[in-house]
Amino acid sequence: MAFCLATAATAAQDAIKRGPVTNLPMPRYVSMKANEGNVRRGPSLTHRIDWVFKRRDMPLQITAENGHWRRVRDRDGAGGWVHYALLSGVRTVLVEKDMLPVRARPDPQSPLNAAFELGVIARLGECIPDWCRISAGGYRGWAEKRSLWGVAPDELRD
Repeated sequence: MAFCLATAATAAQDAIKRGPVTNLPMPRYVSMKANEGNVRRGPSLTHRIDWVFKRRDMPLQITAENGHWRRVRDRDGAGGWVHYALLSGVRTVLVEKDMLPVRARPDPQSPLNAAFELGVIARLGECIPDWCRISAGGYRGWAEKRSLWGVAPDELRD
């Protein structure tokens, strides 16, 4: 029985796509470390800059790796190649619902701590199946996961 469980766990881990450079899960979420970051057509300084991300802490999704370069996309699907030094493993989310209720506990009947406007970038904390703990502007609490971009729907965090 223990062998079957170990085999099933190994098979599940093998099914997770891993980055060829970092061996971290792919895709995965990160945030912008810098205030500005050039987004290039390819993974090198010789490739043309298509645009510049100008929002520190903006959540991004890494979809590919090549050396020191990461292909990222934002909430709108815009993206390209960014040098890894411009990215941080600190997790943030983008609020996708205007006046998102942020509650004291992960319960729709729980007292309201704050309401975050559409487009606010919040620091991501613990996540359970339908809720995540977030903080921004000195306020913190629990928000419904479906109203956040930068966290996978099935993602759990301690």
